[in-house]
Amino acid sequence: MHIVDGALSNPVVIGGAVAAAGGIAMGLRALPLERIPAAGVLSAAFFVASLVHVPIGPSSVHLILNGLAGLVLGWAAFPALFVGLLLQAVFFGFGGLTVIGVNTLNIALPAVLAWVLFGRLAASGSPLSGAIWAGIGGAFSIAATTAMVALALTLSGDEFIAAAKLVFFAHIPVMAIEGLLTGFAVLLARRVKPELFTHLQGTRA
Repeated sequence: MHIVDGALSNPVVIGGAVAAAGGIAMGLRALPLERIPAAGVLSAAFFVASLVHVPIGPSSVHLILNGLAGLVLGWAAFPALFVGLLLQAVFFGFGGLTVIGVNTLNIALPAVLAWVLFGRLAASGSPLSGAIWAGIGGAFSIAATTAMVALALTLSGDEFIAAAKLVFFAHIPVMAIEGLLTGFAVLLARRVKPELFTHLQGTRA
């Protein structure tokens, strides 16, 4: 789901960079020292999961785990996912440096939205019910990311409309897989390390 350099118009690139910078600033404010290890682990999980990708036009299909990052980190998912994207762009050429703001926004904003909509539900109740809501949040974050990627491509020119539609429909299986992975990950975490979620239960941006 990395958009490559040169695929987007300048207004979209600039707007994405500004919005991503604001999200990263919000995330850094919401990231206390004791949460940095969790952010590092989730950044690494995103980095590894999205290394295996199948190119589709100006984007690609791969796992992201941004829903899990959002449910655990809230706004701090922005800097965590940005670091993963930056390392991928520098070391592997995935996406690109000029579009890193748009890619960060497309992946991190749905993570935050998943936290806003499903974070409290995933953190409360029984571990099983929390896992179900987390799975829904994981699938939602992929759907929202694909929609944002499609929107960025569409805003950059009519020639990308077909690619934008392809990106969305190609990620339907990924939505199901991410939902299952996120649900199982939260189920395990709720049972062995529930404090990962307790600090988010009563907070919203």
